[in-house]
Amino acid sequence: MDDPRAQRLFGDSLVAPGDLASSPFRVDRDRIVSSPFLARLAGVTQVISPGGAGLLVHNRLTHSLKVAQVGRAIAERVRAAQPDLADKLGGCDPDVVEAAALAHDLGHPPFGHLGERVLDRLARNRLGLRDGFEGNAQSYRIVTSTEIRGQATIGLNLTNAVRAAILKYPWTRLTHPDPHPRFMDPPPRGAAEVPDDPEGGSLKFGAYSTEIADVRAARAPFAGRVADWQQTVEASVMDTADDIAYAIHDLEDVHRVGVLQQGAVAAELMAWQRWGPESDVNRAGGAIESLRRQLHRKDGWIADDSAFADAVELVRAELVDGLLARPFDGSLESEARVAAFSANWTRRLVESVEMIGQPAVRSGHVQLSRAQWHEVQILKFVQNRFVLERPDLALHQRGQGRLLASLVEALLSWLTDPEEAQRLPRRLRDLVELAETELPPGTPERVQRARGRAIVDFVAGLTDSQAVGLMEALSGRSRQLWTDALVL
Repeated sequence: MDDPRAQRLFGDSLVAPGDLASSPFRVDRDRIVSSPFLARLAGVTQVISPGGAGLLVHNRLTHSLKVAQVGRAIAERVRAAQPDLADKLGGCDPDVVEAAALAHDLGHPPFGHLGERVLDRLARNRLGLRDGFEGNAQSYRIVTSTEIRGQATIGLNLTNAVRAAILKYPWTRLTHPDPHPRFMDPPPRGAAEVPDDPEGGSLKFGAYSTEIADVRAARAPFAGRVADWQQTVEASVMDTADDIAYAIHDLEDVHRVGVLQQGAVAAELMAWQRWGPESDVNRAGGAIESLRRQLHRKDGWIADDSAFADAVELVRAELVDGLLARPFDGSLESEARVAAFSANWTRRLVESVEMIGQPAVRSGHVQLSRAQWHEVQILKFVQNRFVLERPDLALHQRGQGRLLASLVEALLSWLTDPEEAQRLPRRLRDLVELAETELPPGTPERVQRARGRAIVDFVAGLTDSQAVGLMEALSGRSRQLWTDALVL
């Protein structure tokens, strides 16, 4: 195969030459769809834990499916509108975008972003892993290292283009590329240093140091087309689709379960719209004023007060006075209103996306237009302010965080017990062996670091309910012996 974008690390294929489905990027999509790691996402939290809210809410699987749908629509649109620019920047294939969107959340651990933060803290401070844990890096590790294909642990053997498109943050935590993007002024979105930890590296990153060689191979066809720290066009499309899905579709969930209250949202938006020259952010409307100021500090390349005010008014009219005006009651009329809200907003945002030849450092080659960029910021504000900051959600998440911390400690104790070496979960032993092969002989504390990475890989591969069940078993509270054993 001559196209470097379509090359794999190994030369196998799922289809015969000449087959209609033999596009290498469609093969990648099918491999991802067939992966048990994708199926696992049906049991992983998006915003609200699926086990605690019934079947109405999104999980990581349904979120990924919607990101794939939105991403494909964007890719088809921008490629048709600007084919020459797309080719110049390395290509914009809808199959690549769809495959990357399906894979982008494979590494998310139990309990969503809360689990991600807890595992990162434990990985760095308890298990001695400088790379820590990051959901995007874990996704890349799965498709390149820990997923099984054939008789060897070589990942899914995806093409260069799809692996590059999965890299939303195309850098490691600390060292790659050199100079590291966290030292840029301003740094790319996500590349800023971990707060209060000068040795912590970037807050967000796309791959661990163990996958650097694979990152270089995947990105090689794009050398000279996009900067080392920049997303490929297809990664930028996937990232934009992820933002759209989060901003719109997750609002469906909090409306359905009655968490998002019209009165609270209306009071904040309308209070800000009545603001005069006062600047006290502690009064009503201050939270959204703080957002406006933050956007100017971080994203001066696009922040605009007129566009911000227009976005607040549009969200007030269509979300507060529209969707939230009547509580969701499960009726066909309620379902129709939710569907119409999501469809109209998705269409509006997708149709505004454009490809840029020379984007700002904190943007990508594919981005929302100025007006719609501000609208997404307001929609995300509503979610963050009136859902994620709720004390009842914090109470629930603190319990989940303690559970994950206890689970890591229990597995570490089991793994280091010499009398239990032959009775360890086989998958955990395999992950230790894999992690050891990735560390050169003579690496300080090689065995301890391999065990730490194996525990992180193991826990990150559980569903919410599997994490709960496994901790119940390890704490002696479960009586379901063989059911619990299935997760091992």
